[in-house]
Amino acid sequence: MFEQTFKNIDDILHKDAGCGSELDYVEQTSWILFLKYLADLEKDKETAALLTGKTYTKLLDQEYQWAVWAAPKLDDGKIDHNAMTGDDLVDFVNEKLFPYLKKFKASAENASTIEYKVGEIFSELKNRIQSGYNLREVINLIDQLRFRTHAEKHEMSHLYESKIQNMGNAGRNGGEYYTPRPLIKTIIKVVNPKIGDTIYDGAVGSAGFLCEAFSHLTEGKDLSTKDTETLQKKTFYGKEKKSLAYIIGTMNMIFHGVEAPNIVHTNTLAENLDDIQEKDRFTTVLANPPFGGKERAEVQENFPIKTGETASLFLQHFIKILKAGGKAGVVIKNTFLSNTDNASVAIRKELLSSCNLHTVLDLPSGVFSGAGVKTVVLFFEKGAPTQKTWFYQLNLGRNLGKGQPLSENDLADFIKLQKTKAESENSWSVNISSLNEKDLDLSAKNPNTPEEAPLREPSVILEDMKALDAESIEIMNKINSLIAK
Repeated sequence: MFEQTFKNIDDILHKDAGCGSELDYVEQTSWILFLKYLADLEKDKETAALLTGKTYTKLLDQEYQWAVWAAPKLDDGKIDHNAMTGDDLVDFVNEKLFPYLKKFKASAENASTIEYKVGEIFSELKNRIQSGYNLREVINLIDQLRFRTHAEKHEMSHLYESKIQNMGNAGRNGGEYYTPRPLIKTIIKVVNPKIGDTIYDGAVGSAGFLCEAFSHLTEGKDLSTKDTETLQKKTFYGKEKKSLAYIIGTMNMIFHGVEAPNIVHTNTLAENLDDIQEKDRFTTVLANPPFGGKERAEVQENFPIKTGETASLFLQHFIKILKAGGKAGVVIKNTFLSNTDNASVAIRKELLSSCNLHTVLDLPSGVFSGAGVKTVVLFFEKGAPTQKTWFYQLNLGRNLGKGQPLSENDLADFIKLQKTKAESENSWSVNISSLNEKDLDLSAKNPNTPEEAPLREPSVILEDMKALDAESIEIMNKINSLIAK
């Protein structure tokens, strides 16, 4: 039901003059979905209050409740044909609903409440659907969706993830918005966070790492009330610079079951590393910072090792913000392991001296849809220098792409071998003491792969060509001789 509804909504938005891309479809579907989700959440809270003899006060004033402006119902349960539509609906949404919802940010008790998130979401978004008739159709479709049971919420979160993936596949933003879930799940299995850990992503994007970490900590577990409260309020933290990514990440976490995500709309790299204190640190970092970005000189001043490379700045930030004994799994371009510029060498030295870089997963190109860049995953623990690093090179024997994406099965051998750091045709260990002290080149060079034959000298190639020409002439002469007979 959810899947077909999403497809129908995309078809409607495709016809609307205000929505021109997959990004617009996701953004506009998101705010309407959120208000329907909020309505169902309030119904659940109202029911729970009644069962305990309490009274529940709804978050929104009556005029702005979903059942009043969006989906007033007749006795038969169908939407009243007198419900607002056309220009009346667009005017209400743009001139009354959005301004009303924005005010919640200022009036909320604190940033960790659902009220604050409502205000922040509607401060960042605007309605782009120009036709009130299209908007009415979309609302009617979304009203048919339910978010009451665990199964319904699970299906909803899964399909919302699919929409985020499609947005990445649509062209730009592939690596920015969507890290393949099999890779995220694998990273989380290796890092293995526990309830009570504080889990942080400073480049949160669509919040895939935080959502999957929530699933890792909850699925199949019998949680106490205290555990549930810890997961809701004191476990997941993120920062995101871009407005749309911030909104999508916040919504994604809410749809996965975290009611008021601790995600802040800010530029992580604008924070001076010297200002990070112990109270600001986390026990776990899970992240895939943007590749290839360039930061201005004033941003670089926040870091002891100056570089314009965004991912290198993020790595410094992650090392600094980890608590002693804290664990991390970070995706970064594979060139970080071998770049010889001063900044890259200095950051490698900092990583290896302050953390135990115990595992490097070397990924093939094509893992990130729309981005041919090769990446590695760095797994490290803060507090002791690195003595030995275990490498695993993922060799799949096929090209990755939209039709053949990365799967969890592809990574099963890595998960198995990583536990004991065993050596195989795809894995090996490197003693850090054996590295060149000048550049600490950590290139993922598999010693178990048969060496390719060395390239021939040009003079040798020319001699071989002459020999082949002579052989060809001799063969042609024999053929001509046979024909003549």
